[in-house]
Amino acid sequence: MPESAPGGLPPGRSGAAAECLRRFEELEKLLYDPAVASDPGRVRTLAKEHASLKPMVQRLKRLEVLRRQIEEAEGLITAGDGGRELAELAQAELSDLRRQAGELERQVEADLLPKDPDDEKSVIVEIRAGAGGAEASLFAADLHRMYGGYAARRGWRIEPMSSSATELGGFKEVIFAVEGEGVYREMKFERGVHRVQRVPATEASGRIHTSTVTVAVLPQAEAVEVDLDPKDLRIDVFRSSGPGGQGVNTTDSAVRITHNPTGLVVCCQDERSQLKNRAKAMKVLQARLMEIKTREQISQRTDARRAQIGGGERSEKIRTYNFPDRRVTDHRVGLTSHRLEEILDGSIEEFIVACQEAQRRALLERAQ
Repeated sequence: MPESAPGGLPPGRSGAAAECLRRFEELEKLLYDPAVASDPGRVRTLAKEHASLKPMVQRLKRLEVLRRQIEEAEGLITAGDGGRELAELAQAELSDLRRQAGELERQVEADLLPKDPDDEKSVIVEIRAGAGGAEASLFAADLHRMYGGYAARRGWRIEPMSSSATELGGFKEVIFAVEGEGVYREMKFERGVHRVQRVPATEASGRIHTSTVTVAVLPQAEAVEVDLDPKDLRIDVFRSSGPGGQGVNTTDSAVRITHNPTGLVVCCQDERSQLKNRAKAMKVLQARLMEIKTREQISQRTDARRAQIGGGERSEKIRTYNFPDRRVTDHRVGLTSHRLEEILDGSIEEFIVACQEAQRRALLERAQ
């Protein structure tokens, strides 16, 4: 239905809007088709696409209504048949209608921007201590708590995958899954080097130390997305090490999986069950392989995690957490907040929203 495309959109965008409306109507017919209803897998796929298009379609239809109302108000003012009082009322209404239409046009423009195919996926988060020794490990634990708090605020589920704890209560490395709708769409902006500036508890002179922690965010792979040949895998089992409670260190429950073609190695020892550790290790391996595959498809043939976080040096930072000033600064968007305690409790929405808006502006500029 090309004639229904919003006329206020830039050239080329109205065609995309019309295609969106056409596809939405096609999906509604398919979902009521008895032949489709007999295939649960296809119904789920179509229903998911239908749900993703529905908010944009509602905005497009509302925009069409507003444009008709604007035309009617403009016609009433031009005709002048209703007298001065009616013309003034129409002019006031016209201003409000144009404001609403302008806001909707901006939203529709954002809707029509290219979407990251991984945006709706759950993720695997890998946090590793970088420069700074014990202090970096302690801050890795702080970030682990921060993301746990944010996940709780968003109603997402956290599943521990693997960890390497330190005696002081920090983490050399901690890996966990975050599961829910649209997790990658938000969490992908957390990948990179996080820098902390504070006085360590062990620093007698009160001198501020600077340490770093690296964060990698990998979209979880569907089974069909990563073709794993069992012959390419070496699976070793061994006895878990470190703290873990009764039974953890007395059986060969830990699992190490090596992917021979790439040399990737994944270990998991958090569970008492060898089968559970193996399943978690496979999930992490699939996510890392899919990330590498994606990078290769866009001609960036470097290690996936390295591409996200660099080498963990203090200068390679996306965000700085300054404890003396209770200040957190995101260097990508120039946003600073003095709510350090709330942020470390999981209140990171303002940084994610700012990064999303910066990405939207960049995509709009690229599309023009």
